[in-house]
Amino acid sequence: MQTKKIDIRWTDLDPNRHVSNSSLLDYMSHARVSMLEDEGIGQDDFAKHKLGPIVFHEHIYYFREALPGGSLYVSIDLKGLSKDGSFFEFEQNIYDEAGNNLVGYDIIGGWMDLKTRKITSLPEEVMKKFDGIERSADFRELTKTDTRAQNKKPKPVDPKQF
Repeated sequence: MQTKKIDIRWTDLDPNRHVSNSSLLDYMSHARVSMLEDEGIGQDDFAKHKLGPIVFHEHIYYFREALPGGSLYVSIDLKGLSKDGSFFEFEQNIYDEAGNNLVGYDIIGGWMDLKTRKITSLPEEVMKKFDGIERSADFRELTKTDTRAQNKKPKPVDPKQF
């Protein structure tokens, strides 16, 4: 399990004086991007190959409050990856300094070609860098079907309703 330490800032708190939902999501995102950079997958790769990560869906599970007055630790495990690297799934958790699991989080996403605005596979040189990322015990090879497992579809409305 790879972890990133996060120091709680007062601006991360909500009116209930615990870490806000949006801050927890920011912690997860920061930890993932930081971990990718540690593996040599950074902004240079994204710019060179005109790639951008996109989120298909994410789920957050709240177990206990995250309170100010200490640090939090965010774990990151690669839970799934498609054969060509176009789709990814990460499992993350937030722990307090005592090791209590406060928050669980799952995300499935993909890589978008910023020119065509379509999902694209990862170049071989970037794909090789994923070899260093720790995999979860239930790691799986993803397919396009896995990215839509929630079976949610857009539902347009008549704009006159606005």
